[in-house]
Amino acid sequence: MSEAVQTARPQAAGARRRLSFFDRYLTLWIFLAMFAGVFLGWAFKGLPTFIDKWSVGTTNIPIAIGLIVMMYPPLAKVKYEELGDVFKDYRILGLSLVQNWLIGPFVMFFLAIIFLHSYPAFMTGLIMMGLARCIAMVIVWNQLARGDTEYAAGLVAFNSVFQVLFYSVFAWFFVTKLPPLFGLHGATVDVTIGQIAKSVFIYLGIPFLAGMATRFVCLKVRGREWYEQKFIPRISPLTLIALLFTIFVMFSLKGDLIVKLPLDVVRIAIPLLCYFVIMFFVSFYFGRRIGADYSKTATLSFTAASNNFELAIAVSIATFGLNSGEAFATVIGPLVEVPVLIGLVNVALYFGRRYWGVTDAALPAR
Repeated sequence: MSEAVQTARPQAAGARRRLSFFDRYLTLWIFLAMFAGVFLGWAFKGLPTFIDKWSVGTTNIPIAIGLIVMMYPPLAKVKYEELGDVFKDYRILGLSLVQNWLIGPFVMFFLAIIFLHSYPAFMTGLIMMGLARCIAMVIVWNQLARGDTEYAAGLVAFNSVFQVLFYSVFAWFFVTKLPPLFGLHGATVDVTIGQIAKSVFIYLGIPFLAGMATRFVCLKVRGREWYEQKFIPRISPLTLIALLFTIFVMFSLKGDLIVKLPLDVVRIAIPLLCYFVIMFFVSFYFGRRIGADYSKTATLSFTAASNNFELAIAVSIATFGLNSGEAFATVIGPLVEVPVLIGLVNVALYFGRRYWGVTDAALPAR
């Protein structure tokens, strides 16, 4: 073995150890951002009002910016020239569609009517959360769990198309027609394809186009080595910085409600917790059963377990009003999803070591 190789490997290992040391405290930073947001939103009543002023329609600009910046580095890492390979694996693609558009909505529907049938507004909001398949933060959870970035981008793009085409139909069926079959009152949901397309474009289209343009332009102008060895490491920290910023803003907006209505928060949080855990473990089980490797199984699991809370919140506010129980339930969604999914990131990494024999050295860098 050459001296250069021997020297390079310890350096790479040292970098990985330093990264792992930093990542070990990621959960702490997230919980600190959540706590700071709740405390400041509750203690300083003018803070949520100030943040909410920076809104256009149902889109909060600080949250939108945070999500777009958060998703840009992972999407800039995607090898778009190899994205076609994602759609060649019909097993994973088919399983993802079944998980997201059949199992997921029904799991959330039944959890909602079991836990919240006495609170119809909360029940409806939760059902609408289950219909909004994740297109945003799953990119980050997948990156933290060392999932397959190309598969994540491909599955998210696929879910986006399905949401634009079918969300309004699913909302009509699950919220208006299905509850009466179980003796419950159905609600009328008036949501257009245009509303959904707008949300998908803001939270996915913008960072997707930015990441794709960055990769193709930089590879052509500066070359692959500079892009992957210099540029990507420089922009990667933006993901965690924007994630912490977004979490802080989301929790500060609802800090007062979380403190004033803790029982309502708990009522909504229990079925949500059950949902995330069920979808995650079921997806991991099926991914292993069909013979998928760890990275693809992790991607499948986080895609199935996450939800597009931006779309659910926007539609609930537009349909039922800003101060409705439906909108409140959808707002609680990301407040529960963030701590639960960061915990499941650690579970996924444990599964990778336990069932696939994947070591930290074999995992791609975050």
